[in-house]
Amino acid sequence: MMNTENFEEKDVIDVGCGRRIGCVTALEFDPCEGRITGLVVSGDAGFLGFGKREKTQIPWCRIKKIGEDVILVDAEGCPPLPSPREERKNCRKC
Repeated sequence: MMNTENFEEKDVIDVGCGRRIGCVTALEFDPCEGRITGLVVSGDAGFLGFGKREKTQIPWCRIKKIGEDVILVDAEGCPPLPSPREERKNCRKC
């Protein structure tokens, strides 16, 4: 069995280029269908941990293998998620 803590401990690697994308910070799910639909992965911050942390949404169908230490994904074409600041900027008030 696996729980959400197990996901957060694994590195996420893009199989297309071999690059480490980051670690899982959230699971997305469809409550109507009762299934996980994707992962939100937070990338590494800049120099010495300072800087922008980029988050990427990985659809569940792009996960190739979940191993003991890593999750292998095909992240080609998965755009970064907008930052909360960008979301607030683009939000239209009623």
